[in-house]
Amino acid sequence: MFQAYKYRIYPNIEQETALAKSFGCCRWYWNYALNLCQETYKTTGKGLSRKAIQGLLPELKKEYPWLTDAYSQSLQVVALNLSVSYKNFFEKRTRLPRFKSKHGKQSISYPQNVKFEGDYLKLPGKVGLVYCLRHREFQGVIKTVTISKNPDGNYYASVLVDDGKEMPNLSTNGKAIGIDLGLTHFAITSDGDKYSNPKHFAKHQRNLKRKQQKLSHKQKGSNSRQKAKLKVAKVHAKIARCREDFLHKLSRKIVNENQVIAVEDLAVKNMVKNHKLAKSISDCGWGMFGTMLKYKAEKEGKTYIEIDRFFPSSKTCNVCLNKVGSLPLDIRSWTCEHYQTTHDRDINAAVNIKNEALRILSLGTSDTASLRGCQSPEQTSVSFDAPPVDARSTHLLVEKCG
Repeated sequence: MFQAYKYRIYPNIEQETALAKSFGCCRWYWNYALNLCQETYKTTGKGLSRKAIQGLLPELKKEYPWLTDAYSQSLQVVALNLSVSYKNFFEKRTRLPRFKSKHGKQSISYPQNVKFEGDYLKLPGKVGLVYCLRHREFQGVIKTVTISKNPDGNYYASVLVDDGKEMPNLSTNGKAIGIDLGLTHFAITSDGDKYSNPKHFAKHQRNLKRKQQKLSHKQKGSNSRQKAKLKVAKVHAKIARCREDFLHKLSRKIVNENQVIAVEDLAVKNMVKNHKLAKSISDCGWGMFGTMLKYKAEKEGKTYIEIDRFFPSSKTCNVCLNKVGSLPLDIRSWTCEHYQTTHDRDINAAVNIKNEALRILSLGTSDTASLRGCQSPEQTSVSFDAPPVDARSTHLLVEKCG
């Protein structure tokens, strides 16, 4: 099983220069190969294979001797990453590969000849021993080390390790939980817990505004502009770290306490098109939160499941499955007409998400609850492998006929 560990590294002036040259060589090779792939596709209708891209290196090194400043295997990884990027694009997992800029985040990968020597990380080529802040140890074989430089000027080493363990089999025996994501409260669980939205961007927005205003007054190309730009990047980095810290802690808490984790599959890309809510939605990091829940659950043999985004979780009564016709966003609680049960909008949605996930796991189907046939109130669904804590949702009542 592969596990990545990220450490802060502190290169000296000479090492920063060597890394900058390596970043530049790999970035140039990526852009050159990407442009060649695009031109070849326009001419022949076919792209270039990984082998063909790597075959360009010997002649390119003769034509551009400065390419030897980068470690040879790092350039080979560029060809691998480009071919994988194209593969992901054609399989509709990501967008078309784009050209890289010298502005912004820079990275380079070392697939071999990397090891730790005490508090130092030994990199091949002209970099050598770099001081590394190892805040935690790991066990396993180092597969790849990726060195990155963020816009705020900090360097990091991401160490991919193979610990030799097998991925555990997923199990549904245990406590289940449904999670409804929102803006006022970041997460609302089927247990009735509500986690407030920390709104990291809003907390730092005033400071960011002041520094961006100072940046706009600086002359382009001047040293003072570069310093002001660095200050703006540091504020953005602070926001990103605060957001990741919150998401890591909350996802870890949820995974530790539950066996089945159900979340609604949100179309965040479409939701941010609303210009009134785009900034707030982007600040939440719902997509990152789902990714953290998924890999942490799979690593421990727990089940992570996403419910279809069109499932009417908020408008459906979790007791009788009666569905209301309309439920505007300003209505935070409503009463079911059949059982006269008053529901908190968010908690009701979380319970429905949990129930729908358990139904899918139990029946092995992806049909939504609202599409099931009519049955009498006395009839119940089959028992679940992962019974919820709430006694009233141990069995799902189906909607009345008529």
